[in-house]
Amino acid sequence: MSKYILPLSIAGTVIGGAVLVKDYATGGMCPSKATVSGKTIIVTGANTGIGKETARELASRGGRIILACRDMEKCETAAREIRGETLNHHVYAKPLNLASLKSIREFAKQVNEEEENINVLINNAGIMRCPHWKTEDGFEMQFGVNHLGHFLLTNLLLEKLKNSGNGRIINVSSLAHKVGQIDFNDLNWENKKYDTKAAYCQSKLANILFTRELAKRLHGSKVTVNAVHPGVVNTELGRHTGMHKSKFSRTTLGPFFSLLVKSPLLGAQPSIYLAVAEELEGVSGKYFDVNEEKDPAPQALDDETAKHLWEVSAELVGLKNYNSHPHPSNLQC
Repeated sequence: MSKYILPLSIAGTVIGGAVLVKDYATGGMCPSKATVSGKTIIVTGANTGIGKETARELASRGGRIILACRDMEKCETAAREIRGETLNHHVYAKPLNLASLKSIREFAKQVNEEEENINVLINNAGIMRCPHWKTEDGFEMQFGVNHLGHFLLTNLLLEKLKNSGNGRIINVSSLAHKVGQIDFNDLNWENKKYDTKAAYCQSKLANILFTRELAKRLHGSKVTVNAVHPGVVNTELGRHTGMHKSKFSRTTLGPFFSLLVKSPLLGAQPSIYLAVAEELEGVSGKYFDVNEEKDPAPQALDDETAKHLWEVSAELVGLKNYNSHPHPSNLQC
């Protein structure tokens, strides 16, 4: 029996060390206990993963939650589950396909007609390293969904966010932005070989540049916008990556991978923190790595690139009056 003691001890040390690293890297649970009673909160991509856990936690804190999802069957199921678990009956499912400008406009029109105000908009939905797909409107899928879709949605809901008095916008980005580059000559990957990783990194860099420019345009209002990297989280987002597609990776490397990555519950905590923390009131245009404000990559701090990306994005999605810093009521689509 003694011959197994050393190997077991080593294995235990490795696993224990991995768990400690994981606990340190995750940032833990949201440090703020603030409630959001009566506040209207929209979470995109809320039928699974980080979005679902974010919606669940904010519902438990008293929020009026709108789950905005492409798959309505899954969205309705998630809404029922959250209502049952939190005993909060103000959890609603609404259709939103970020790969369709028509769907985004229809969602925004409905919300603008039905809601008095919006307190928090969490742009959480995303797609990662998919094949070279195009959106309904012909945009490269990752750029179209991760950036352009949320860009249009946010602009169309700005007036309702201003109506809330101190609205908050949270853009879920990624550490992957650090190797991202914005190729204005070929944003949609029409003239070069498609690189799934580079396309994803471009879209995540766009999230932060959008955050930076929007914060400038909102200066003087009480609406804030921040971007966040939630950490490496075990969700369906990675379903197009090699880890998920390879049986060997899933069965052999999967157990070790799970020791080092966050659960969706922990992955949701940074978004929850940005949505509720009282100490973040007035903080805008920043990038958070989990729960800590940090400087993003140098290319994410380029104001000229951020401004140009805004103008190009506005033209692509058909947003009018985009060259100045207009009041949201003057924005047309």
